[in-house]
Amino acid sequence: RGLPAAPDRVPVAPSALALLVAQTATLGGDVLVPRPCAAWWVPYARLLGRPAFPVPTPAENGGVPDPYALLETVRRLRAEGGDPRLLVLSVADDPTAGVTPPELLHETLEAAVAEGLHLVSDETWRDTLHDPHGTVLLSPAEMLPDRVTVVTDLAGALLPPGWPAAVARFPAGEDGDALHARGLDALTALDALVAAPVAAAAAYALSEPEPVTARVAGSVRLHARVAAAAHHAVVAAGALARPPCCGRHLYVDLTPLAPALDAHGIGDAQELEDFLTTRLGMPAPGGHRFGDDLEAPRVRLSTAPLLGDTAALRAEGLSSPAPLELPQVRSALTRLTTVFDDLRDDARRREPPR
Repeated sequence: RGLPAAPDRVPVAPSALALLVAQTATLGGDVLVPRPCAAWWVPYARLLGRPAFPVPTPAENGGVPDPYALLETVRRLRAEGGDPRLLVLSVADDPTAGVTPPELLHETLEAAVAEGLHLVSDETWRDTLHDPHGTVLLSPAEMLPDRVTVVTDLAGALLPPGWPAAVARFPAGEDGDALHARGLDALTALDALVAAPVAAAAAYALSEPEPVTARVAGSVRLHARVAAAAHHAVVAAGALARPPCCGRHLYVDLTPLAPALDAHGIGDAQELEDFLTTRLGMPAPGGHRFGDDLEAPRVRLSTAPLLGDTAALRAEGLSSPAPLELPQVRSALTRLTTVFDDLRDDARRREPPR
């Protein structure tokens, strides 16, 4: 994706998690992550016994920390005896489905370089832009080729779920050579091997033949349409959500519906998760699972469950000229709309008189 990537610079592993574990074990020190972030970023650091410190993201996008908040966090940690060395970020973000503008990314990278941080860019969702011609996405490795390791889980776009394979691109130069060598040692110690059938499928997918690229493009269009419909439903009900720009998720803030949540006894993100999972009939993980505040009423909604509860039903959307009119999709979106509209109506009934 615009970067030279010779085979001897691109290790393969069963998951992006294994690649990130190897990179973190190699670098040592404390880990910095944006808030919110992918659900697995913080647990992996804890598994290694490394502290992971969240850094707030700007209101307009997720995945990349605010540059001033990053500087403040690094300097505070060092003043307290910490040793921040690694910043993990994502320009095409899970969970917020946002894409970071190049100008903000540049400011954050400048702050990271000034503090001597190495960066890992998780670009699992970069090939799932909902408007690829209207969205500018730059990899941090394009701006800082010698300080950024790129990791990509192929299940994001190129491989089906259940076929675990991921690749990384280490930076060039002497530092990159050392990181690559020590990273391979860590992967070997983890026995992080890709099963032969999956390796064959990954090699085929990475060559990007027409059947693969056509299916990827169709899948992106489908999830983009469903995500847009879900976004319209939750915003019309008074909730807050950034317009989804990539991936298969939607990050929703229900703070404006607080009176209704209070009436249902919902006091934190875990209780909100339980409530919406039951009402929607699909997983609705709370924001606390993504490093967000437990007290904040936020959830991540996924588009995949809205396409149907079986692989056959979900596949129908790929071939349908009007996927939103399919019975299973229409039913799921109607249920989503009804649940959020009910919360809106409850909140209005409980507003104090003006």
